[in-house]
Amino acid sequence: MNAATAAPLAAPLRAMALGRIALGALSLAAPDALARGAGVPATPQLAYMTRIFGARAIALGAGYLTAPVAERRRWQRLALLVDASDTATGLRQLGRRELPRRSAVALLALTGGYLALGAARLAHDLRSTTRMAP
Repeated sequence: MNAATAAPLAAPLRAMALGRIALGALSLAAPDALARGAGVPATPQLAYMTRIFGARAIALGAGYLTAPVAERRRWQRLALLVDASDTATGLRQLGRRELPRRSAVALLALTGGYLALGAARLAHDLRSTTRMAP
């Protein structure tokens, strides 16, 4: 077993990075279909924003997967910041009722799941650092 697979949550974090790339590619290739799937009206403005999201998702996923093992923690923490922001924005949208409830809940489940996994890894890293400190 190497360091990449021995790390806690390595497999779920790898799967999450692959999911980011897949969702990002779909966002770039078919933003209107993605909007309809999310239950929101497809507009040129939304297609533009969706493609921006797609490029960001691909960059985060590819950055994590292609980084040397020693640098993956940095990529994971950058993604955690993005996921926290996305989840906070989703919660705000849910509270404002500006999106169909089903759509907002589905998107929150995605970003919240990513946030939870990233937070679990951060918590593990912090516990490990604390145990190693003199």
